[in-house]
Amino acid sequence: MANRRNNVRKAHRGHYKKTFTAFPFEKHEEVELTIDALSHQGQGIGRLDHTAKNGESVTNWVVFVPLALPGEKVKVRITHNGKTNSTGELIQLLTSSEDRVEPNCKHFGHCGGCHLQHLSYPAQLQHKTEQIKSQLNRLADIDSPINEPISTTQIWNYRAKITPRYDTPEKGKIGALGFTHYSHKNTLVDIHHCQIAMEPLNQRLLAEKKQLQANAKFLKSGGELLLRMNAESVETHASNAITQTVGDLEFHFLAGDFFQNNPFILESFTQYVADQATSLSNTYLLDAYCGCGLFSLSLADRFEHVTGIEVSASSADWARFNAKANGIANATFITASAEQLFKEVHSQGSDTTVVIDPPRAGCDQKFLKQLLDFAPSLIVYVSCDPATQMRDLTHFLSAGYTIRCIQPFDLFPQTRHMECVITLERSA
Repeated sequence: MANRRNNVRKAHRGHYKKTFTAFPFEKHEEVELTIDALSHQGQGIGRLDHTAKNGESVTNWVVFVPLALPGEKVKVRITHNGKTNSTGELIQLLTSSEDRVEPNCKHFGHCGGCHLQHLSYPAQLQHKTEQIKSQLNRLADIDSPINEPISTTQIWNYRAKITPRYDTPEKGKIGALGFTHYSHKNTLVDIHHCQIAMEPLNQRLLAEKKQLQANAKFLKSGGELLLRMNAESVETHASNAITQTVGDLEFHFLAGDFFQNNPFILESFTQYVADQATSLSNTYLLDAYCGCGLFSLSLADRFEHVTGIEVSASSADWARFNAKANGIANATFITASAEQLFKEVHSQGSDTTVVIDPPRAGCDQKFLKQLLDFAPSLIVYVSCDPATQMRDLTHFLSAGYTIRCIQPFDLFPQTRHMECVITLERSA
């Protein structure tokens, strides 16, 4: 029987929309279960024993239930069966968690931008910390203490940038302008007001929606809008410059370029990284993936010299501009290929702290080899994806580094995302 099920799945792989594997549950079969935990995606996880219609039984079968919380008993309608788990739609709360709260946003449960609005904020922080601990154990095989998360001062209306999308107009009209549906990834949810976006962005969103609708008959395809805060105004052109103040420094960068998206936590965030980076009294700082110089320039007054490395020539140019604009003379920025990142670095690893803040995908193998060959005495690894960070962590531990501190930062309240800073010291 198991072989027959596997053959069915292989035959229909990639065609989920057209097929439904009716094991262990029938399509839209309703079951009751208790939620034990939350997944890293923010979905409730329940388990149950079940006897299928064909008489075959499963034990401790996992069912993912979006919008359900630990401790809740729920009635679920099954929407998908996988090889080792199923997914169900929450249709009734039989018992409710004491951590459940009323979501602030009317789009919640449809829009996929937020995952945890139904969970009280203290419980959100606890869940995210537990996820980091789980990933540390599962991906790096380490049980290490994790500090209490540091939260942003503003848990609503904190985003400084949003990028709503729209599909190809039909009959001269735009359909939804917004974000991907929570569970239907090919569907856009029409957004009227985003509760985690800064209010000027919401006001501009309405104006852009009217303008887009007026021009719909001239549009041949779907697209994406850019709305980014620029001081008190909103910028919509990716190639225009943005000014962002962090502490006593002003940073300039292109609206379409990457820059941390929550300005309410950036000063404490960069100061924490600065404190960690100077914990060994090193003379030199090397900032890999430096972008427009956020960490390089925020930490420059604590080091004799700072070197920023960036593969993007335009970002490195902005970093140089920002250094000059802020009167910082001890910072140098290098545009280098991935294969020769450390070629122009003249300090010794033993007297150098390295800050790395890679993209969500983490560090690539070429970069890791160069970094470990350089052998800095201290590494401060900043990540927006703890899963890839923990994967990379195994390379540092194998190379003789030890963990000094793990500090989560909640830059993204109401979502499943968490920033994490790990400080690593090279063993003598």
